[in-house]
Amino acid sequence: MARRAWTAAFAATLGALIMFAGGAQASPVLMISLDGLRPDDVTKAAERGIKVPNLQALMREGAYASGVTGVLPTLTYPSHTTLVTGVAPAEHGVSNNQTFDPEAKNQQGWYWYASDIRVPTLWQAAHAAGLKTANVHWPVSVGAKGIDENLPQIWRTGTPDDSKLLAALATPGLLPRLEAKLGAYAQGIDETIEGDANRVRFAQAMLADRPDFTTVYLAGIDHAEHHGGPGSPEAVATIEKTDVLVSELAASARKAMPDVTVVIVSDHGFLPVATDINVFAPFVEAGLIALDEAGKVTSWQAEPWLAGGTAFVVLSQPEDPALLARVTTLMRKLAADPRYHIAGLLDRATTHAMGGPAEAALTIVMEPGYETGRDPKAPLALPSTYKGMHGYVPSLPEMHSTLIVSGPPLLRRGSLGTVDMRAIAPSIARILGVPLPTSGQKAVF
Repeated sequence: MARRAWTAAFAATLGALIMFAGGAQASPVLMISLDGLRPDDVTKAAERGIKVPNLQALMREGAYASGVTGVLPTLTYPSHTTLVTGVAPAEHGVSNNQTFDPEAKNQQGWYWYASDIRVPTLWQAAHAAGLKTANVHWPVSVGAKGIDENLPQIWRTGTPDDSKLLAALATPGLLPRLEAKLGAYAQGIDETIEGDANRVRFAQAMLADRPDFTTVYLAGIDHAEHHGGPGSPEAVATIEKTDVLVSELAASARKAMPDVTVVIVSDHGFLPVATDINVFAPFVEAGLIALDEAGKVTSWQAEPWLAGGTAFVVLSQPEDPALLARVTTLMRKLAADPRYHIAGLLDRATTHAMGGPAEAALTIVMEPGYETGRDPKAPLALPSTYKGMHGYVPSLPEMHSTLIVSGPPLLRRGSLGTVDMRAIAPSIARILGVPLPTSGQKAVF
């Protein structure tokens, strides 16, 4: 080899090693979450009469999962935290959508704050490697470390003060700068497809700044499936409109960064639901919960922490064997009563082995079509407000979520089969060229 050629080859190799050691990305990544999108709504779209040409194009040119096995519970906030950490709720600490609030003192507060996450996130890993990060509306992102431009998800009342709250919690100056060009940003409580379209415009503006790792969350499909049911005309129309939004985001990302990898994920599947089951009342009748005349909890020893198709029984004294025995006896009695439509009970060890909430002494698993009701004074069974629900055990195929990935540095293309949700974050870390050792999962794409 000529000296000049050898020198050039050595310099290129050394440069590549230095870049990797410094954390430079193999490819920028745009991760878009489509809350509630079922995998077959894309892979079998023609059979279901759903027009999603853009999602199918991404699937054909890249790789996709036949289904993603999620976490316990199959809810939005625990799942989205897994998607950016690669670990289950028992480890990352975001155990539900709403925080456990047995006496309703937290005003229905959700796990908005990233300080509740106990392990490193992809945002932190990318930022530590010198990469630029951005976020639009991803759950559990308020105050998240490692996000350079952050429009976090939060809401309280849906009044104009919510906009002031978001402006205060977003990256300083970011929201006013973008709103000066784009108009008002959607309220956090707005989960409609129109709210999604608004946020997509803001995400497109942020993508023009060429962030190395961007997360964008869209809620419209989940909203439509809760209210109309999975597969309903309302849900199908929302999926088709979301497909267009995905195309707009992907086009903006590719214009700014031609080598970008686009990752489409969802957090859970969906099941039709028709009936609320009151699992609170037996705890009241057993003296484990005390209510005042208005039905508000005044004291408690054990209380269900509702999660849609499951509920986690939390004890005030977790290490009290007598209390655990008393609650277990009650729950076995309820599970044996067909009126409660309980498919099974998981003890503490099984719950934790499945990666479920560390707070749970027991897990109540509901039959499909039934969800846990929220009114302790309601009848045992009541027609549900929602027509679609999730939160059921992740082993149910109907709870599987979506993964589609398109970009230059994939390990393989075509079908990836069934993928563990915990493997998505380390796969993205591989593409970015950053370490995420806490996951313990191997990259699958």
